[in-house]
Amino acid sequence: MAGIGRGLAISFILLGLWEVVVRVLAIPAYILPGPLRIATTGWANAAILGHNALITLGEMLLGLVCGSALGIACALAMASSPLARRAMRPVLLVAQALPVFAIAPLLVIWFGFGLASKIVMASLIIFFPVASAFHDGLARTEQGLLDLARLGGAGTFTTLRFIRIPAALPQLASGLRVATAVAPIGAVVGEWVGASAGLGYLMLYSNARMQTDMVFAALAILLAVALILFALVDRALTRLLPWAPETAAP
Repeated sequence: MAGIGRGLAISFILLGLWEVVVRVLAIPAYILPGPLRIATTGWANAAILGHNALITLGEMLLGLVCGSALGIACALAMASSPLARRAMRPVLLVAQALPVFAIAPLLVIWFGFGLASKIVMASLIIFFPVASAFHDGLARTEQGLLDLARLGGAGTFTTLRFIRIPAALPQLASGLRVATAVAPIGAVVGEWVGASAGLGYLMLYSNARMQTDMVFAALAILLAVALILFALVDRALTRLLPWAPETAAP
């Protein structure tokens, strides 16, 4: 609670400075509106912002589920088979090296302007951190545990199920946290390229009409949604993995 209080205090101070600078320098609202104007615009358009925020949130959640499931499956396949590892590792590298922004127009052509292209976009961005983190955890299981499993006659899949996967869950949790943080990128980029609703679409629509205060209001809603989603996922992962607590800094 003390950390939250300090964060809120710093935020209010920065917003106050922003408002003062805008008023003292008489910056036009279409260039940089003040926080009060943004808040007023957001309140006046709460229904529109709320509707588009729900659409973007749905895209984020579906992309997070699909991308995480794909990443987990890929990591398990690479951990189970050397052949699969050699075949899928280049796919992982390509998925990370290829700018999603570059293929976004193609995804819209292939999957349309609806929900599917946004889910695919978010899944592509989320896929790599989940697969990379989980596979790294699976590949770094303590050797002593693996030796004991082999002495006990455990096969590859038994060892994977009862030893390697439980030992790699903290790394998977880290990958899921990163994936949750980047989930808004895929959804919003997909809406920028082609959409008829969502916060990204609302930003483009408002920006084309020089309604900068509405752009900032949509950004503020997107930030709030992203922070709340990350906090919920982080809390859920912490409760699901009580044996892997965070250590306090010295």
